[in-house]
Amino acid sequence: MEKESINYLDENILVVDDETEFGKILVELLNRLGFKAYHVSSGEEGINELRRKMSYTFLVTDIVMPGLDGLELTKRTKTEFPEVCIIVMTGFSEEFKYVSVINAGATDFINKPFRIEELEAKIRRAIIERNIRQELKRLTITDSLTGLYNQRHFYARLKDEIIRSQRKGHRLGLILLDLDDFKKFNDTHGHLAGDEHLQKFGKIILAQIRQGVDSGYRYGGDEFAIILNDADEYICMTINRRISTAFKEKCGERVSMGYAIYAPGMTPEAFVAEADKNLYKVKDKKKEAGVTGVSSE
Repeated sequence: MEKESINYLDENILVVDDETEFGKILVELLNRLGFKAYHVSSGEEGINELRRKMSYTFLVTDIVMPGLDGLELTKRTKTEFPEVCIIVMTGFSEEFKYVSVINAGATDFINKPFRIEELEAKIRRAIIERNIRQELKRLTITDSLTGLYNQRHFYARLKDEIIRSQRKGHRLGLILLDLDDFKKFNDTHGHLAGDEHLQKFGKIILAQIRQGVDSGYRYGGDEFAIILNDADEYICMTINRRISTAFKEKCGERVSMGYAIYAPGMTPEAFVAEADKNLYKVKDKKKEAGVTGVSSE
């Protein structure tokens, strides 16, 4: 990975060191390199600052401090903020073994005194390794054709959102979508055109849901799902109309959708089954009315 591909401004670094002057100097040097860095003087202040400001990506902490020391701060940080990279500093390396620090949850270990270039190299390596892990994770939960999340991630996310909605008292909506007569479309236009159709529909879903609030999934084949946070029936119907209108305008085809609102006590499977039942009610009505989703063009 080339150096210019890493944007230091994306990294927020919290420096924790009871030697105030050292901490301030280190923050100034990190800021000069392009990072955004901030200093606190104790482990207690450090964990409180991490809780206060959720955007820290790095913790650089001294290991020997009164009260909450660096090892305990490292353990707590990895428990509460597992995505934060941690580099532990010490001037007493003979008392603290590398393996002990890593086992506590640290990303790396650096001995005082050190040159700022040495710390920068360790931070860069941690950024590269983190970015690789994140990309691999993204690939495992993403449908390669549409760019939406895949079915495996759908069920994991649905369980999490049910727990969150119960804890916060927010309503939770679920939409299941099915492209009308997609098999006929493939037979008429070919599988390559069918794949392009699915890709376009994936983009339509992403464009019509509430960014940062809802999430879209390819459930399987030509079936899709949307999880809607803090959503009532009106929001479900509104997003239904948006997607249906956009798909008709851009692709000339129709889509059937059924939604459900989570009820206390529902299992994820029961929640999906309720939305699926409502989806098939819509499809049955279309069949009775003789509505087709395949364009003759």
